[in-house]
Amino acid sequence: MSAAEKRTRVVTGKVVSNKMDKTITVLIERREKHAVYGKYITRSSKLHAHDENNQCGIGDTVTVAESRPISKSKTWKLLEVVVNAAQD
Repeated sequence: MSAAEKRTRVVTGKVVSNKMDKTITVLIERREKHAVYGKYITRSSKLHAHDENNQCGIGDTVTVAESRPISKSKTWKLLEVVVNAAQD
């Protein structure tokens, strides 16, 4: 498998924390169908992403991509801020 064939995972989620320096916590939600009952369930996961310029705020919708490990828990990088949360 060459480098050109590799595909990086890209996900969109909501920023729930930006208290760390150059790091944001992103909440990723997805809807899955229950195997037996067929009801749709909302599943979520939190991941840490690298925010080089500390540009994200809580409530922003962002797109992050998988990258090489930056720290013990940080393996994602910020690609873009899709929607800025309202600043009051």
